[in-house]
Amino acid sequence: MSPVFTSFCLVLALWSSVQTNPSPVLGDVNVDRLFVPPNCEREATTGDNVRYHYNATFMDGKTFDSSYQRGGAKVALLGEGRLIAGIDKGLQGMCVNEHRRITIPPHLAYGSTGAGDVVPPDATLIFDLLLVDLWNNADLVVTKTISTPKDCKRSVMRGDFVRYHFNGTLLDGTTFDSSYTRKQTQDTLVGEGWVIRGLDEGLLGMCVGEIRNIVVPPFKGYGEKGAGSEIPPQATLVYNILLVDIHNPKDNITIEDQVVPESCQRKSVVGDYIRYHYNGTFLNGGTFDTSYQRNSTYNTYIGMGYVILGMDQALVGVCTGERRRVIIPPHLAYGEHGAGNVIPPSAVIVFDIHVIDFHNPKDTVDIQVTHKPETCNETTEVNDVVKYHYNCSLVDGTRLFSSHNNDNMQETTLGWDLVIDGLDQALRNMCEGERRIVTVPPHLGHGERGAEGVPSSAVLVFEVELVSFQKGVPAGYLFVWLGEAPTDLFLNLDLNKDEKVTQEEFGEFIKLQVSEGKGRIKPGMTMEQVIADMFQNQDRNKDGAITADELKLKVEEDREKAAHDEL
Repeated sequence: MSPVFTSFCLVLALWSSVQTNPSPVLGDVNVDRLFVPPNCEREATTGDNVRYHYNATFMDGKTFDSSYQRGGAKVALLGEGRLIAGIDKGLQGMCVNEHRRITIPPHLAYGSTGAGDVVPPDATLIFDLLLVDLWNNADLVVTKTISTPKDCKRSVMRGDFVRYHFNGTLLDGTTFDSSYTRKQTQDTLVGEGWVIRGLDEGLLGMCVGEIRNIVVPPFKGYGEKGAGSEIPPQATLVYNILLVDIHNPKDNITIEDQVVPESCQRKSVVGDYIRYHYNGTFLNGGTFDTSYQRNSTYNTYIGMGYVILGMDQALVGVCTGERRRVIIPPHLAYGEHGAGNVIPPSAVIVFDIHVIDFHNPKDTVDIQVTHKPETCNETTEVNDVVKYHYNCSLVDGTRLFSSHNNDNMQETTLGWDLVIDGLDQALRNMCEGERRIVTVPPHLGHGERGAEGVPSSAVLVFEVELVSFQKGVPAGYLFVWLGEAPTDLFLNLDLNKDEKVTQEEFGEFIKLQVSEGKGRIKPGMTMEQVIADMFQNQDRNKDGAITADELKLKVEEDREKAAHDEL
């Protein structure tokens, strides 16, 4: 038969005796059990230590002694002759919080001699007893698990640092302390004497989220001295504990639940700039921060001290699109001080992160040619006017823009700063009909500020197809030579040799250069527009003719302007 069942039967038997005989006799001691608690897990017996309150009176009701007046319960060892025999017998079988009135005949009290001037000879004594505590020197710390999480990956060991909430009561139910009242966990190193021995033992083996009842006998609590006014000497202590956090000062970061994309061409290194989403929680699952609520990624450099040390370590070696859970001990997070009202001191924190993209400030545009025509006689270069279609996405595949929507083919002049630098570079050296996948780092895209519809510091992926292009001229030019200009340009322009060039002569000359492949006009303008604008630029006195003194090549004008700027 189990001890618990035996104890239960004894309680029932005693309770039954109270109901049928309200005044049982224990060896000539008359006992009235005025109150017996419904749950009695243990009864006082020989060899036990007890702590009890009492009022002592004579048969006429006159009080001669009281523990209440003395200001503290009495502590005694049963069966060792340290009490008068009647009290020793009267305490036998009592439960904590039980209230008894015992009547002690003189021969089991102070007999024919009495006790000084207080108790006369042959006096019958009445004691009202209230048992408040009960323990044995052979007792161990008793633990009882109230609830435990299904998944317990780690339990408390000696040398671990724990954070826990607790309610602390005496054995009679009197509360002496509560971390909930202070709204702050109790934090301690286990097995190093930071707390009473009973707690050091009782915390061992606990899991985060576990609720445990721990009963600590006085000699493993605060012993004979007690603790202040809240915990009396020789008090058994009862703790209801909820373990919130656990780590070891030697812990490093832990990476769990890692999901790596099948295609991972590159892993992050120190110095990379990364964008990621995260949920930040404590070990008990409580959330303290999340980037998803802000609808914005967290962006930072890796390994350069912009984030807590544990996160700096956790972000090294990740792939774009990877998900991982990172458990960071406090000495690699916010340490003993925590972070404001958000993260408590010495808290282990957990980040579930999703890597959106990363790049290095030294990255260049990455170009993958997916289709190239078999015949390609000419490719694009700076100053060319190109027409192209594109799809623009984030690295995770999120589509941002597409020229295919409403068949909105794009046009730009290369090198003229009309599109982002990365796309401008990607459109160079292409053939008509060629297709490319282009990855553009943010410093060659929309940078730290982003743009409408483009997140800050985003790596962009373009699928581009060159539809057509026209060879162009440098910015500010209307016509360029494809070889060397004639040695004496004015003589070649002055067709009738009258020492002046009309617009008709000027136009015939330019048309001839273009038709013979010796020169090229600005794309997007008609021949007549180019000739009219060029003639007006050279006819400096606006008399309808260009003289040798007026004629200057554009390169010469640019050279003179630069010289003036220097001066």
